Amino acid sequence: MNIKSLLLGSAAALIAVSGARAADAVVVAEPEPAEYVKICDVYGAGYFYIPGTETCLRIGGYVRYDIGVGDSGSLDGVNHVPDHQDGDTHSTYYKNTRFTLKTWTGQETELGTLKTYTETRFNFGNSSGDYTSGSTDWQGRNKSTSLRFAYIQLGGLRVGKDDTAFDTFIGYAGAVIQDTLVPYGGQESNVVQYYFDAGNGITAVVSLEEGAGANTIDSYVPHVVGGLKYKADWGALTGVVAYDSNYEEVAGKVRLDVNVTKELSLFVMGGYGTDDNLTDPTNAVNAKGRGFYKQWGGNWAVWGGGTYKFNDKTSFNAQVSYDDWKNLGIAANVAYTVVPGMTVTAEVDYLNAGKFDDADFSNWTKANKKSSVGGILRFQRSF
Repeated sequence: MNIKSLLLGSAAALIAVSGARAADAVVVAEPEPAEYVKICDVYGAGYFYIPGTETCLRIGGYVRYDIGVGDSGSLDGVNHVPDHQDGDTHSTYYKNTRFTLKTWTGQETELGTLKTYTETRFNFGNSSGDYTSGSTDWQGRNKSTSLRFAYIQLGGLRVGKDDTAFDTFIGYAGAVIQDTLVPYGGQESNVVQYYFDAGNGITAVVSLEEGAGANTIDSYVPHVVGGLKYKADWGALTGVVAYDSNYEEVAGKVRLDVNVTKELSLFVMGGYGTDDNLTDPTNAVNAKGRGFYKQWGGNWAVWGGGTYKFNDKTSFNAQVSYDDWKNLGIAANVAYTVVPGMTVTAEVDYLNAGKFDDADFSNWTKANKKSSVGGILRFQRSF
């Protein structure tokens, strides 16, 4: 072995030893444990466990933009707006942007499923206004923020703010935007409700309610709603009865839903209500003889319509309504799902409604009826 070979071998050995020691000196930190959101599929899609709890939470809502034109009464057209150049009045668009935030929670307990639901709405836009009468509703502005729903449900017991069971249990009046051209009942209320599921498609509800606005409860006696439903593959048959404790009047509705085919579903709903006290002259300011539940004109009213699905993206919806005061409402729209989660709806509405020409609402004539037509275009992104 010559000296050159010996020196090269020694250098290689030193480099190897140095490299090993350098490698031993590098300390790799252990990764921090990550806490991932755990999916909860017990109550459907979109739920996740709130970290550290057994409560499942879902957050959702929608952003909506409405453009309306037409006569006030059939739609939210804005009438008698001042012209800023010559002072004349004219009409303009009704517009409204809404952001709605919804939350759902669910948790299993020894007394059954504990749930909550909330819905809060934020609006910017204008309303149907009349400048000549001093109204400023036609101006674009931030409108009221409303707590639309907020209730707790344990098993069959529900307490909090909800729509009246007079509407929710039997169903609203079709998949049209303007479904209250002929109104079918009160809506928002504080409630104490109990839902009962007897099996075989039979369910029932009893609801103690407060009402809202001018018809809010005026004593310790609540409004009372009871309902019974039978649901099957062909559709459903539902009935509700309500007692308005303010006026000691009774109203009821019966509804038939039929799934004619996979594409076509139809419904018809009839309502009847007593109004002896509601038409008293001293109550004339209370929504023209309407109580919290019987909000249609006269004793009876009928609503009918349906939905036809052309395909997974496009559907046609229609509703016709008529009441004892000979008020007629017709609404029809086409809803198109542009992409999943975004729907555009174009609707046309017609209303032929009468009015009273005296203070006690005893003189109603067909000559007082007025026709109005309007349309609305809605863009909605739901999540």
